[in-house]
Amino acid sequence: MTTAVIYPILIPLGTAVAALLTWNHRTLQRMLSVFGAALLLGASLLLLAVVSRQGIQVMQLGGWAAPFGITLVADLFSAVMVVMAGLIGFSVAVYALAATDLEHESFGFHPIYHTLLLGVCGSFLTGDIFNLYVWFEVMLISSFVLIALGGHGVQMEGALKYFSLNLIASAMFLTAVGILYGVCGTLNMADLSVALRSGAGRRMHTVLAMLFFMAFGIKAAIFPLFFWLPASYHTPPVAVSAVFSGLLTKVGVYALIRVFTLLFVHDTAFTNELIVVAAGFTMVAGVLGAVAQTEFRRLLSFHIVSQIGYLLMGLGIGTQRSLAAAVFFMVHVIIAKVTLFLVSGAAHALLGTYDLKRLGGLYKNSPALALLFLIPALSLAGIPPLAGFWAKFNLVWAGIEAGRGVVTAAALGVSMLTFFSMLKIWNEAFWKARPEGETVGADNPPLAFSSGLALYLPMAFLALLALVAGLAAEPLWDLSSRAAHQLLNPAGYRAAVLGMAP
Repeated sequence: MTTAVIYPILIPLGTAVAALLTWNHRTLQRMLSVFGAALLLGASLLLLAVVSRQGIQVMQLGGWAAPFGITLVADLFSAVMVVMAGLIGFSVAVYALAATDLEHESFGFHPIYHTLLLGVCGSFLTGDIFNLYVWFEVMLISSFVLIALGGHGVQMEGALKYFSLNLIASAMFLTAVGILYGVCGTLNMADLSVALRSGAGRRMHTVLAMLFFMAFGIKAAIFPLFFWLPASYHTPPVAVSAVFSGLLTKVGVYALIRVFTLLFVHDTAFTNELIVVAAGFTMVAGVLGAVAQTEFRRLLSFHIVSQIGYLLMGLGIGTQRSLAAAVFFMVHVIIAKVTLFLVSGAAHALLGTYDLKRLGGLYKNSPALALLFLIPALSLAGIPPLAGFWAKFNLVWAGIEAGRGVVTAAALGVSMLTFFSMLKIWNEAFWKARPEGETVGADNPPLAFSSGLALYLPMAFLALLALVAGLAAEPLWDLSSRAAHQLLNPAGYRAAVLGMAP
């Protein structure tokens, strides 16, 4: 069922267009947004089922055979990532019904949101390095608009920092693509995989690898290129922060994993060492930044950086176990991080602030919210038997097997500091009493029943998935291991795209 590859692109595109056509009909636009997101989730699950049963799926658009036409390709790794995009897209679309105000909706939140999902899914499914750049730009433009939507001062400041650094990354990416085409004469990733395995031009290949590492590293927020993220992710509405936390940096990590397992495999002793070093510094810098914060979303934003380090660790070690752990960790951290951002938004809806010093008493006043915080928070810290424990356990195991003692020790230490920062949120926002003089104002009345459902159901859904992923981890680990096997053995990818013998 080759056509399953294109559905995750057509659905958000169609939803964005339909939302534009219903601009003046708010209720209809909101219904279309949720319906389109649900369709995307269904299409992503269909794609994963097809890829899992039938192997890598390829569609050559326009009937032009690779490497001359536009190729869409889905292996297990990209199919898993599309499922995560559909899952987060649907959950946040429902949450946005209560968390997004009339002002932001009147400025085009819904069509831009689905344009963002279009860029994310296109990035996961493209088989062409230039089209990866195009999808990155679709994602960048729509994400910039979502950050700036409403035009408030703090949003504009965050948007400018976000856009400036990502624009530099895009320029670097496009430069690398141009040089790559000049060296290899092709932009199809499967064809590039063949061309870059030749013995000629190895030094230029390493230079290109570093250009792509820098470009994708900025987008993934790795050390020392991460400072734009905690300066911007806490500024837009919480629904926007949540989808950014779950998907945008993960697209950068996806691109790193794709190019450093498919394309730049000629000098792994150098590139993998660089990635492992970057992983260690990213983990440590992110968690130290988180420990120092007292603003709910800003603390969580630093943790995005820290968790990126674990994903880089899996890529840098470069074994099947480490890559499988990275895929598993990707699923876990997307669910956990989005849930925590949604919890921060619910806390704000209840008490009117993100400042941990001004929060308090949520355990007593909203025990359901406290439980919905604890599950992803403990998973993020790696507490057994939740999914984060199994992901970190296998990363540590892979690090010990590969003799990577320093980065493994860093991963364990960062995990303890992550637990400390989650305890900090628990103590400040949930456990301690609300500070005297802090009362819920007129701007934060009690939630209506429908708004409460829209806030709590997505959080409950994601928290339940986080719990299941830990208590029944074996099927997810098996899927992650198969995805890692495909990444380390790209002959099947080349064969599916180019029609050549593996």
